[in-house]
Amino acid sequence: MTFELAQVNIARLKFPLDSPELKDFVDGLDPVNAVADAADGFIWRLKSDTGNATDVPVFGDEWLIVNMSVWRDTNALTAFMYQGQHRELLGRRYEWFERIQEIMTTLWWVEPGHRPTVEEAERRLLHIREHGPTPEAFTLRTSFPPPGDE
Repeated sequence: MTFELAQVNIARLKFPLDSPELKDFVDGLDPVNAVADAADGFIWRLKSDTGNATDVPVFGDEWLIVNMSVWRDTNALTAFMYQGQHRELLGRRYEWFERIQEIMTTLWWVEPGHRPTVEEAERRLLHIREHGPTPEAFTLRTSFPPPGDE
């Protein structure tokens, strides 16, 4: 079986989504999501009826926003993350989001066709915060192979 890579990252907003301070971020969501949707190795992303996930609750905190997607592998995810408009927005993240000490992103392997839930992502984030990177929840810097590839 070929596993797929799930990723979640959450961020704490500095300002309300409809504020002038977040205009560039909000205006960049649809174009960046369109690039992701067309990227080599992209499989799925969490979105609500708005077309993105900015209104999907995470950890019961209205100031947190969640981004979750599934990719073919770490190479496909990395290729998307560090190029083009996504890279530009990533470089500006501290204008829009609080600096948080605890881990706000994690990766894990899922069976093909599985679409992770926010609750599953919350469990994975809590796991990596408590145990550090493990096959259950890891980072790009400290990654683990898919099950069966060890």
